[in-house]
Amino acid sequence: MSASTAAHAAPVRPGTAAPGTAAIRRLSGSGLAWGAAASLALVTWIVLGVGGARYYLTPLKVRAYDPLHALLRPSGPIGQTLGVAGTVLLLVPFLYMARKRLRGLRGSGPLQRWLELHLFCGVFGPVLITFHTSFKFNGLISAAYWSMVIVMLSGFVGRYIYVRIPRSIRGHELTRAELDAQLTAWQDELAGSSDSPAVLGRIDAFERESVPADDRLSFVDQFFGDLRVARRLRALDLELQAHGVAAEQREALVRLASERSVLLRRVAYLRRTRRLFDLWHVFHLPLVYLLLVIATAHIGLALYLGYVPFRW
Repeated sequence: MSASTAAHAAPVRPGTAAPGTAAIRRLSGSGLAWGAAASLALVTWIVLGVGGARYYLTPLKVRAYDPLHALLRPSGPIGQTLGVAGTVLLLVPFLYMARKRLRGLRGSGPLQRWLELHLFCGVFGPVLITFHTSFKFNGLISAAYWSMVIVMLSGFVGRYIYVRIPRSIRGHELTRAELDAQLTAWQDELAGSSDSPAVLGRIDAFERESVPADDRLSFVDQFFGDLRVARRLRALDLELQAHGVAAEQREALVRLASERSVLLRRVAYLRRTRRLFDLWHVFHLPLVYLLLVIATAHIGLALYLGYVPFRW
């Protein structure tokens, strides 16, 4: 396998850098993190900068008399701008869908970056729409809004399932041969990291405890078993320390054991995870198209009633 192919196929190794550095690197490229940061900034600006807290807490019957009503109402300068921006962001995920399916778009950037953009829009867009509604839900607006919320929550579930399928740094699913090659490489690295049979035996025991056999696979372990593995990993670190393993060597051994156990667990549950992801698509995609239809009807009705964008 050539160097470029290997780089394409190699999964991300979260433990290669220092823990703090690796965490910062993951957050800096995370669409969820950027979406949360943008949402927090927007909420801070509207609630504290504009003073919207008082307006949104005012009862609907008398809210029209509030001085901020002209700005923050759905058809006001701020409210309408947030609605238009939120709608644009909710349409961006359709570009992600096109990127996955259309061959002509495969050269338009790594799939992983498109996914992170999709996640950013899926988090920040609904927040913009929420402030656009000024927290007033009725009629078609209510149907459109709650459809959006369901799609967003369903997206979080899909993201959780998606990351449990081993992928390359470009976002492509790894083949079984690539998975086996990576596991073998980590096994060889483990064997070369210590010449103590007791230490290597304890790491082998950790793997056997962490990775379930075929007859012990369960949905509970699939989604919550990583918590038990984390506890066992801390116990392994303490045991290696008790064996007198030096701190730097111990860190390398624990990192390799962690990476192997995570990948072994992903492989053990791979068939179930793929099946769950397929079922999630069956549930999620119709909701996306339903949201598009309802949102289009809402926008069409608003234009019909004379709410022309940016004419306040």
